[in-house]
Amino acid sequence: MPRSPDFIALRPAAAAPAIALVTDTVDWHARALAKAFAALGARPRVLMLPASRFDTASANGLSLPGFGPGLPDAVFVRTLSGGSFEAVTLRLGILHALSEIGIPVWNKARAIERCVDKSMTSFLLARAGLPTPETWATESREQAAEIVRGEGAPLVLKPLFGSQGRGLRLIRNADELPQPADVAGVYYLQRFVGVERNGFHDFRVLVSNARVIAAMMRHSSHWITNVKRGAKPVAAVADNMMKDLAVAAAAAVGADFAGVDIIHDGDGRPTVLEVNSMPAWSGLQRTTPVDIAAVLAGDLVAALAARTQRGAAV
Repeated sequence: MPRSPDFIALRPAAAAPAIALVTDTVDWHARALAKAFAALGARPRVLMLPASRFDTASANGLSLPGFGPGLPDAVFVRTLSGGSFEAVTLRLGILHALSEIGIPVWNKARAIERCVDKSMTSFLLARAGLPTPETWATESREQAAEIVRGEGAPLVLKPLFGSQGRGLRLIRNADELPQPADVAGVYYLQRFVGVERNGFHDFRVLVSNARVIAAMMRHSSHWITNVKRGAKPVAAVADNMMKDLAVAAAAAVGADFAGVDIIHDGDGRPTVLEVNSMPAWSGLQRTTPVDIAAVLAGDLVAALAARTQRGAAV
């Protein structure tokens, strides 16, 4: 039978905690994280969720390659591989199960689900009272057309599930709305707040453990400012207003670490566009002296140590 959260919380920590590094490819980010965890005395092991499974006949109810009959002491989710709805549900279910058992998971499946679904991110940001562009999500092209006509101003159409600026379209009139098959049956529309100020720019602010650890400005001649779409990463320092907003945005979705995209609207106010629960940081790393992988790894190891100390005090 699976161990209870109380059992996990009270067990003594291993001298060298085993960290499961969830990724779909051993890329630059994964290698940097593995090196950072090892430098802290931890034992990082790459965990491919497609090769993992539920196994209720086992002591823990799970079978994770590389961990034998046991479990990791903590989990860091770098990337989650795509697949069918069923396959992704299963992989997220394994992360949910690890949290249920009592294993610290950064980020938890719930936070990942909230950020992958942009409509839920927008809902939670607005519900928390944070500045974010007005947003609509519907399965009806007719409703989407009514929204476009009612706004009378450009809207950005985004894939509900998407990243790195892929699939973004600027919609100025209802006739520009694609057919449902072209948007996987969902119209996610967000008010366009980009302002041309010698080009377009916004900010990526990286949050870990409720504080900002790095930030950059992304500058482009185009309104799509993702680095993967050709924007230039520029060193930047987030002011206190942006820091507070980024930390609050990460908290709104329940993320331990997150890449928060912030843009200044026409009135110069910082506004949250998106929250990314599995952010890449290669572009950001080029603009900052902060060793981002080392900070992220250190925050998880510190959280694990604090958790163990609290358990030992019970």
